[in-house]
Amino acid sequence: MNKQDLFIGFLVGVAANISGVFLYISVFSEMNIDDTLADAVTNGYLGKLIALGAILNFLPFFVFLKKNQQYHARGVLLATICIAVAIAVYKVVS
Repeated sequence: MNKQDLFIGFLVGVAANISGVFLYISVFSEMNIDDTLADAVTNGYLGKLIALGAILNFLPFFVFLKKNQQYHARGVLLATICIAVAIAVYKVVS
């Protein structure tokens, strides 16, 4: 069950990050989601936008720890690390 719990945590972490990006755009941007993402790619702040969305990963991480589900929490942490590496690679390539 450890691999399955880790995978579930990973999916929750990725979903929380995507939700955080959309929440951040909807609260702080005057443009719609498509225009904001296109502007982020054009002006080079997409990585910062994704990193701000990763803040929402704190919520499922600490909920999983509180419920004593360490492997789910490890999956969320793994998703956060993978997203950080993806942002770093994106910054180097572009």
